[in-house]
Amino acid sequence: MQIEKIEFGKFYHIFNRGNNSQDIFFEEENYLYFLKLLTKYIFPVADIYCYCLMNNHFHLLIRIKEFEELVLSDFTFSTVEKPKSFDASRQFSHFFNAYTLAINKRYKRSGSLFEKPFERKLVENETYLVQLILDIHNNPKNHGIVDRAEDYKWSSYHAILSDSPTKLQRNKVLEYFDDRENFVFCHRID
Repeated sequence: MQIEKIEFGKFYHIFNRGNNSQDIFFEEENYLYFLKLLTKYIFPVADIYCYCLMNNHFHLLIRIKEFEELVLSDFTFSTVEKPKSFDASRQFSHFFNAYTLAINKRYKRSGSLFEKPFERKLVENETYLVQLILDIHNNPKNHGIVDRAEDYKWSSYHAILSDSPTKLQRNKVLEYFDDRENFVFCHRID
């Protein structure tokens, strides 16, 4: 199976689950740390449109920035002062490795936490993009964890509707639904 290369300027559905479908989040602190690392490693290379974190898997809808949009000062490098190239796949690798190391240390475990390689699907049109936002936010509902997307804590649903500062592409997401009311309505009928 050939892995799809992540390209600048494209939208992707990124998802993965725990190795052998095992949990990747064990307590509330883990979700928060995952989001912190997402900010550190992925925001420099991608715009995040939505996410959902479940106990044994996660979903992200992202747009990889164009090369010209990258800002060197946004990157944190541990092994080199300045890399020779910018690679979104490498940033995801750093992200997953950092999270795995922290979880392994905290819970005295070893080995891989995530299935490899992480899944990525190119989002080729706006219709699919809008449906993907609904699917990602409704993932906990589809798994029988909650009755409505708005009842789940670990997704971007509430951040999209909030007026609080966020790095999510809130306004762009809401534009796909015309307004907040339609955003809520569409999530309830899905």
